[in-house]
Amino acid sequence: MKRIVLFLAVNILVVATISILISALGIGQYMTSAGLQYGPLLAFCFLWGMVGSLISLLLSKKMAKWMMGVQLVTLEGPHKNLVDTVHRLSRRAGLTEMPEVGIYQNQIMNAFATGPSRNNSLVAVSTGLLGSMNESELEGVLGHEVAHIANGDMVTMALVQGVVNAFVMFFSRIAAFAITQAMSDKDDRDSRPSPFIQMMLVFVLDIIFGILASPIVAWFSRYREYRADRGGADLAGKEKMIAALQALSRAYPQLELVKEESNPNFKSMQISSKDAAMRIFSSHPPLASRIAMLQNGIERNY
Repeated sequence: MKRIVLFLAVNILVVATISILISALGIGQYMTSAGLQYGPLLAFCFLWGMVGSLISLLLSKKMAKWMMGVQLVTLEGPHKNLVDTVHRLSRRAGLTEMPEVGIYQNQIMNAFATGPSRNNSLVAVSTGLLGSMNESELEGVLGHEVAHIANGDMVTMALVQGVVNAFVMFFSRIAAFAITQAMSDKDDRDSRPSPFIQMMLVFVLDIIFGILASPIVAWFSRYREYRADRGGADLAGKEKMIAALQALSRAYPQLELVKEESNPNFKSMQISSKDAAMRIFSSHPPLASRIAMLQNGIERNY
């Protein structure tokens, strides 16, 4: 799968890890001699599902720097114009704290924004994008990323993911309980699976259900991409935003040729994907659709 985003990958691991800890520590009184208590179970899953998502959000900027090898740049360095453009667009967007600006080594044209809040964010661009786009196209891309920050997309995605987490944990525990009941002999307690097997079963089901639920998060991500395109058009100018998307569209055959040689960590933040078979897992809409939306002035697309 090309389009599993970094946030989602970290989130699934965090939720699975929390599942192991709470199972090992015996936290949560949703299991009684009469079986599962669905009300307490749902409340328990909602609490820990949100915790997992918020941990992922808090770690997002540090994880991005580490996995992508982002090097921060400042107004005093050789990339002064890049930092100045991000800050100018950020002030135009009403941000009071300027995002950190970084560059990472990758020949593919790409950029992303991440961070736990509007006041603690990062905008990073690849060396391939810096070397391939002109000033206007680059400003369009940066406007799009700043719009993500101004819209509070990172926090909103965390809330959406938190709700999804809750239901993933809820249904995985119901499924694990049903499986263990089917495996056990009602007349022979010794035939019931051990607590360790129960814990590992929940762990595996958390991951499976997390992957199965990822299209819900991906759908919302695609919607926010259209919204960020409109925000980028407002901040940098409609023509610059369209020019940026067109530059990416023209470069797409090159992305297909070099993708296997690129840093595999990049796949989680790739700007666009043409893999129609995995479109429901894609965090970004097709570039042609995004360009048409801006050109036609369409306000909504689901």
